[in-house]
Amino acid sequence: MAEAERIIGTPETPDAAGEGQERPDAEPEREQQEQKKQEQAPERTRGKRRVAVLFAVALFAYLLDLGSKMLVVAKLEHHEPIEIIGDWLRFAAIRNAGAAFGFGEAFTIIFTVIAAAVIVVIARLARKLHSLPWAIALGLLLGGALGNLTDRIFRAPGVFEGAVVDFIAPKHFAVFNLADSAIVCGGILIVILSFRGLDPDGTVHKD
Repeated sequence: MAEAERIIGTPETPDAAGEGQERPDAEPEREQQEQKKQEQAPERTRGKRRVAVLFAVALFAYLLDLGSKMLVVAKLEHHEPIEIIGDWLRFAAIRNAGAAFGFGEAFTIIFTVIAAAVIVVIARLARKLHSLPWAIALGLLLGGALGNLTDRIFRAPGVFEGAVVDFIAPKHFAVFNLADSAIVCGGILIVILSFRGLDPDGTVHKD
């Protein structure tokens, strides 16, 4: 009986027959997945490059602002203003407890919180950033916000209440610093990009 079963053999079940063999449609699916990965790879690379540009611009703006303030505090504070272009443009060191260009001195802590919130928002936007102009604009905003936030945290009269160092004094205009300039330039660039319909992820839309 056992010999008869050995000769006749056990019929193969569908699972046994298909074991070790790929389904006919498995190969097209794998090719589609590979093609999708290849298409997404350049997008990820471009996104990483844009993020790198953002942080490079932010670092440059931050270090330039920090260096200028250190120089102003060391060489210009408690001294007479320096005339750059007659009385039309001077360097005069002042401490500003308010927002950019000297506004709102009674709300120092609020402006500190706003600056910190701006930094968090920019960090979140960086994850889907694929536009070079947006990277530059957000980098300027980030560098400027970090520059003034550093003053808020580390300068007198206290943590989160520190006065910002301003020194650029045009005639008939408020005194400001390089961080303020970076914030304004970044904001203007964002407005221009928005009017042109360019989104941070690189897509262009027309209303």
